[in-house]
Amino acid sequence: MGGAMRSLVAALVAGVALAGCASSGGLDGDLTDDWGALPPAGPFTPAAGVCQVADFTPTVGLSGYDPVGCDLPHRVETVHVGAFTGERPTPPALGSAELRTAFAECDSRAGGYVGDNWRASRLRLAVALPTGPGWAAGSRWYRCDLTELTTVEAAATVVTRTGSLRDALKGPSPLRLGCQRTGRDARRVQTLTPVDCRAPHDAEFVGVWAAPDRPYPKKAADWAPLYTGCNTVLAKYAGVPDDPTLRFRSGVVVRPPGAGRWVVGDRGVRCYLWLSDRTVTASLKGAGPAGLPVRTR
Repeated sequence: MGGAMRSLVAALVAGVALAGCASSGGLDGDLTDDWGALPPAGPFTPAAGVCQVADFTPTVGLSGYDPVGCDLPHRVETVHVGAFTGERPTPPALGSAELRTAFAECDSRAGGYVGDNWRASRLRLAVALPTGPGWAAGSRWYRCDLTELTTVEAAATVVTRTGSLRDALKGPSPLRLGCQRTGRDARRVQTLTPVDCRAPHDAEFVGVWAAPDRPYPKKAADWAPLYTGCNTVLAKYAGVPDDPTLRFRSGVVVRPPGAGRWVVGDRGVRCYLWLSDRTVTASLKGAGPAGLPVRTR
């Protein structure tokens, strides 16, 4: 190597050495000791006013939470998210005071969200809670979910719908319960099938009676207050006296929530008038004594 070349190599080596001693602008070459510790993961809380593609589940974890806009096909709509207070190691159990309080809040919020009592329609309200691990991580929310059903009778299935339920019951709606055709044996109504009020029918939804906080009805005597309550709702709806003659004007069909929902705190009883001896082709709302006369036989 010539002298000139040796001088050039020496200069390059010296430059690299000097560069290694230069200021690094606050970097010391260690890529691990300059990052602050990440904050601990916070508890997961779902959002209200969104929808879910999947069916309702009683517990919800972050891994199963996949909200979508309600303009997309969905099966659940969240109308409110509340929070439990106090300390407990596990989520509230079925029938607990905490869960009953949560259902009452969801009931009120759902009515405000849709614009009327949700029980006056083919809707079902349910309360979802955090999973056990979610609760242990600090989640204390409860989620109020509405679902559209094909019917409020037995064997109902969930409807995949498009569009929000917000204000859905502020006016006329295909979701609303109305005139019905009964399927029955000789003594009692077994099924109710919705029909247009202009078609012959023998029953009609008249409203919801709020039952008091009593055990779920099992014996005949337990059912008596429900019939009395629904008769009062019927009389107001039809515009007839709520007196002993009412039973000669119309029968009444009583549909309380199921035993499991009763335990959670659902006390809304759906009430229907029932014409056991005839059919009509118009609604009997406000029909008065002329439209719902006392039967003489």
